[in-house]
Formats: sequence, C-alpha cells, structure tokens
Amino acid sequence: MNLREKAFELLEKYVKDPYHKVHAKMVAYAMEKLAERFGEDKDIYFVTGLLHDIDYGPGFDPSEHTKISPKILKEAGFPEEVIHAIQAHNSQNSGVLPKTRLDFALIAADEISGLFYAYSLMRPDGFAGMTAKSFKKKFKDKSFAKKVDRQEILRGVEGLGIGFTEHISLLIEVFKQHADEFVV
Repeated sequence: MNLREKAFELLEKYVKDPYHKVHAKMVAYAMEKLAERFGEDKDIYFVTGLLHDIDYGPGFDPSEHTKISPKILKEAGFPEEVIHAIQAHNSQNSGVLPKTRLDFALIAADEISGLFYAYSLMRPDGFAGMTAKSFKKKFKDKSFAKKVDRQEILRGVEGLGIGFTEHISLLIEVFKQHADEFVV
C-alpha cells in the first residue's frame, strides 16, 4: 500500500465529519500544488495536507489537536517530516515550531482553504471564474470568516518565500481543477 492509500485509509478511520473530509482534500491538493511549484515530493506534501487534522473534530478534544496524531502516524509508518509539519501547523498547542518548507506550506494552505471554501459557497459558480483580486477582497474583509487567522496564513506564505498573489493564484487553479470533490 502506498502513502496516499494509507493516508486515505486513516482519513476514513479518524475523520467522521463530511466538511472535515472536504477540508482535508482541499489542503492535500493545495499542498500537492505547492510541492509541484517548489520541486518537492508531491506524495509527502499531499499526505501531510490530507492528515493534518486527523485528531480534530467530532470525537476529539480540541486541546489535544496535534498531540494524538503523532502516535497514530508513527504507528502507520509515516515519515517524521510529515509528523513534524502536522505538529508545527498548530505550534501554539504542540510546541513544535515550523522550520521546513513543508511546515510553512501546511500553514499557508490550511486555514486559507477554509476561507476559499466559504467564498466558493457565496459565488453562483463556486470556484469557476474566481480571481486572485476578488479573493483578496474577501481575505481583507475581517467580518468574513471571522475565525480564520489571516496572520497565520501570511506567516506561512512568508515562510514559503512566495508572494501572496502567487499563492492565491496557485490555489485557485488547483481548487477549480478539483471542485467536484469539494461537496459536503
């Protein structure tokens, strides 16, 4: 069984909420696109995105987020770099600080995916026709998706060393391509 198959198996086992499954896929595809952009391992990035919240949501204590997943992932044989990135995306809870491009990619892809999802629901055509300019307006609107930590997203993008507009454009491209998979 390859890494992706193993990751999807764990996702099904631990993530029960339909929206969290969609979110996991969005982050996985965003991560894969970032791996492609930087010439990194697409499988490692994809599974990191897919599994980043396997210990979050219904049935889990939010204060334990990223404290349970390392054990699950180690037992399943996932590489240390995947585990580190998952812990680093929630450093305020895990105490693990982001260091690598993989770590910053996950931070840059996680919460922004939720913002993209919310914005797509407001639009008659979802992701079709979405532009970086229109998304940036929503990003700046603090009353839209209030719980999204915009500073954390910007920290991730900065850690990647790419421009915010380029980041948004890459994600729009990949979300348009996989939009049919993002249905709750």
